[in-house]
Amino acid sequence: MAATRLIAMHPRQGRSVAKSLGERTDYAKNPEKTEKGDLVTTYQCDPFTVDEEFMLQKRQYNQITGKSQHNDVIAYQIRQSFKPGEVTADEANRIGYELALRFTKGKYSFIVATHTDRAHIHNHVVFNSTSIDGTRKFKDFWRSGLALQKLSDLICLEHGLSVIERKPYDEREKRTKYPVKEGIRGLICQDIDEVLLKKPKDFDAFLEELKKAGYEIKAGKNVAVKSKSQKRFVRLSSLPDGFRESDIRQVLSGAAEHHKYAGKTAVQHRQRSVSLIIDIQKKCQEKGPGYQQWAKVHNVKQLAQSVYLMRERGYRTISELSARADDQIKKRDDLLASIKASEARMAEIATLRKHIINYSKTRKTYEEYRKAGYSKKFFEAHREEITLHKAAKQAFDDLGVKKIPKVKDLNTEYAELLAKKKAAYSEYRRIKEDAQELLIAKMNIESFYEADQKVSQEHQRQEKQH
Repeated sequence: MAATRLIAMHPRQGRSVAKSLGERTDYAKNPEKTEKGDLVTTYQCDPFTVDEEFMLQKRQYNQITGKSQHNDVIAYQIRQSFKPGEVTADEANRIGYELALRFTKGKYSFIVATHTDRAHIHNHVVFNSTSIDGTRKFKDFWRSGLALQKLSDLICLEHGLSVIERKPYDEREKRTKYPVKEGIRGLICQDIDEVLLKKPKDFDAFLEELKKAGYEIKAGKNVAVKSKSQKRFVRLSSLPDGFRESDIRQVLSGAAEHHKYAGKTAVQHRQRSVSLIIDIQKKCQEKGPGYQQWAKVHNVKQLAQSVYLMRERGYRTISELSARADDQIKKRDDLLASIKASEARMAEIATLRKHIINYSKTRKTYEEYRKAGYSKKFFEAHREEITLHKAAKQAFDDLGVKKIPKVKDLNTEYAELLAKKKAAYSEYRRIKEDAQELLIAKMNIESFYEADQKVSQEHQRQEKQH
């Protein structure tokens, strides 16, 4: 079970785009939250230089399109929270990576940081608003958050996790009693209660006590009061019954008894007497015989299609149908694992290819930097090139690359993997649809047998009673 949220990230007030990106990505990569950085993965960028690589893509976008980055969305963040105890941190990170890759369709660099500092494991996914090739920007389309949640639910189901069940609006629990915020007049009434407890001898003494309580008094035909929190005076004659000037005078003279302010009553909202009922039998009773007849015809058609599918495939029993469905599910899962392996290797090749190119371009600058005795002045003048060179060397070490391969060989392998993935995905979709069709047929036939058994048992019970 995972709850997701899509957040557009803007430059922070008083900070540049680069500074804002650095702060956001640094928070995501926090070693104290990510098991010392072990739970940080990236796509088409390096975790050490993710903010700088985001900026490089933005500069490339500016050069290609001529548009500048000004008070715009600099990146997007996906927050994905999991039910406590349902996933491990490594599995949550893999799910977050898959969600980001499928949501961005592999066109935007991103970083996935899994935080374990809370009771619930959660992912912080930050992806660049500018595409990797610098030709476009991500468009936050209508209901993108809902699309993200649906994709997250689909991935959770593929990984055998539960999903959040959303109830229809009419089935949700409604609040019928709302808390009431006390108004200015109510607060004045409460203070009058406190003053009257002191039993002032007359109305003038009563006003003096109100002054001591912090009220300003305006005398006249209608006495008005104002506390420090009020913007204007409030007449005593406008207060509720029992707190007007005439009422207070009667209480002070002993002609009437004072009752404390009861407070503003909460507004009661009547619940709807009729709500949407999911039970089909009750729905048929509500809709009438016409709806009931339609439901019966619909169910008979679905059952007939299920039986026809079973006979067409040559399955004589439900167990044979179930076994075939299990076989197709296994094939589907194996193909999905093959597709994911190809995607992982393709992502690795893409990362390696990018770092090889960066390494080659910045090699001369880094050699000069080394000859300069690693001068700080030289570093500041060539910070971007040196940082990319270091990131490339670090990537080679992380990937265990001892001998740098040729880009041409990597391109050939990438093309072969892409062709293999397309073929496997086509087969995966076919088997997935077939498995789903078999499972639906199995559920329809089993539900029919269960209903038939219930009817038979009910008839037997009635016969015994008679």
